[in-house]
Amino acid sequence: MKLESNYFFGQIPIEIEMNEEEIDYIQQRFPAPELPSGQNVFSIDDQTAGNQVKQRLLLNDYEVRLTRTNKNFLRLSFSNNAGMIQAKMWDNQGMINRVLPLLEEYSVFDVEAIVDDYNNQKSLTINRLTPVDEKINPFSLLPYTDEDYNHLTIELYSYLDQLDEPYSTLAKETLFLFWSDFSIAPAAKGHHHNYLGGLLKHTVGLMRIARYILNEQKGHIEAVITLINLVEKSYKKDLYLAYKNNEPLNYASTWNQTIDHLYTMTTGAMNFKDQSPDYNILIVSILFHDLGKILEYDHAGLSHKAFEVLFPTANRESLETRKQAGISMDPLGVMIGHIPYGFLLFSKLLEQFNISLDIDAVHQISHCILCHHGLPEWGSAVKQPQTIEGYLIHIVDYLDSRYENAK
Repeated sequence: MKLESNYFFGQIPIEIEMNEEEIDYIQQRFPAPELPSGQNVFSIDDQTAGNQVKQRLLLNDYEVRLTRTNKNFLRLSFSNNAGMIQAKMWDNQGMINRVLPLLEEYSVFDVEAIVDDYNNQKSLTINRLTPVDEKINPFSLLPYTDEDYNHLTIELYSYLDQLDEPYSTLAKETLFLFWSDFSIAPAAKGHHHNYLGGLLKHTVGLMRIARYILNEQKGHIEAVITLINLVEKSYKKDLYLAYKNNEPLNYASTWNQTIDHLYTMTTGAMNFKDQSPDYNILIVSILFHDLGKILEYDHAGLSHKAFEVLFPTANRESLETRKQAGISMDPLGVMIGHIPYGFLLFSKLLEQFNISLDIDAVHQISHCILCHHGLPEWGSAVKQPQTIEGYLIHIVDYLDSRYENAK
């Protein structure tokens, strides 16, 4: 089997070749989730204002708010596998007090509503909510990646298979331990890769860009500058199209206010121009960099295995009784965040798998995990990257997260 495609404006070639025996092994050890088929997907963008609809939706979150005349109303957010749906419910005849206990207890509702369109933003005004007491198939009620799961998995495994030992064992065993969660987890609640399978796709995306940078014959700094040039070209195109279409220029491009930062980080990386980036350090760091998001976020279908691995002696009763619904911040995970969690998981699994790395490698990977957001004001746990791999993991993360939303 041979997989051929390209990435990042066609600049990065993807070529994966494996025999059937290798593919069978990967698919047995890392199975793709069961996806819905033959279902009619309701998309609010396809609806016309005034349409009456009845749909089964997954509740993400809700809050009671006040109108300008100080009257209560409910603001709600739902999901189905076409995406997010915003809604509101007026407090007619004490409706809110009757509905709030149901919202607290249930996750899935049959929603009867009218489609609204305000400033080209479509939403629902709800007339009736009927709770549905059924086991949630997250892929039926949440958006998920349109990429081929098996292809993403095979590609990821091929990159891990090229690691030296014991890095390869650490990476593969980590992936196997958390596969049921890692394979379906989103990479964010908003911004980028905010759907089931987003974390898998984002992780593969980083590895694609990193491998391109490491394999560029002219050198890794030249490779980074080549990618920035592509960003600049895309940004100019977005601005011109926004200008011609009379769109707001500040929101015309995913690359808005990114160019200077990319050059600043590239300048930092130039301090290490004579050092060759280490494939083992960078690829393992990429695997762990957002792994903590399986603790930072919560959603239907996610297990609590990562909490069990990190805190085996803790009483986890509160986790088992928690209601799961749409993609949300985990109330415990948000206290720590995915960056410290990623470091904790890396440290824990070194011990659990009895992996012996040089103390320098342990610190280099830990540093990459902790600094991958680049700046403290963006959540980085260190002041700035201090290694070439530290700069590169931030640059590839920054590029991939924005390329996801590029026009």
